Amino acid sequence: MGGIKALYPGSFDPVTYGHIDVIRRAAKMFDEVTVCVLYNKAKKTSLFSVDERVKMLRDVTRDIPNVSVDSYYGLLIDYAEKVGAHVSIRGLRAVTDFEYELQIAQTNRLLSHGKLDTVFLTTSMEYAYLSSSAVKEIATFGGDISPCVPPSIEKMVVEKYRTKGKKDKT
Repeated sequence: MGGIKALYPGSFDPVTYGHIDVIRRAAKMFDEVTVCVLYNKAKKTSLFSVDERVKMLRDVTRDIPNVSVDSYYGLLIDYAEKVGAHVSIRGLRAVTDFEYELQIAQTNRLLSHGKLDTVFLTTSMEYAYLSSSAVKEIATFGGDISPCVPPSIEKMVVEKYRTKGKKDKT
């Protein structure tokens, strides 16, 4: 029997230093961590495609040997069963995140008949303010996102908004 497999699901649109912090910390706690970009129908306006987000995550985690990146459409519990994972990782920035995340954790545990538990990792203080939404809002107005994302991600975000701006003007 292999080691403990954990999933870190999310939209990662785009991946931030906060996400990377949670990934690195989870990788120290579990034998295998799969960062899973879930297709999220609730989020109608994604900046990056799922394939682009997978590529970003593979780039920023390439130095962490026990981390892999995948994507999945459907219920997390089905994906967890498919890959043999029994733990879902969720990051918490503030108390306001907890209620929403707790509901998801309890629902996943119920639907998986107790086979999928959730481990909450509180975000490191230097990233407590950080969200993908904030990064996109800053970038929309040409602000400096370098404190929020690695240079490779910053380049992709800036280029995406540059291209988007050109389309909006036509």
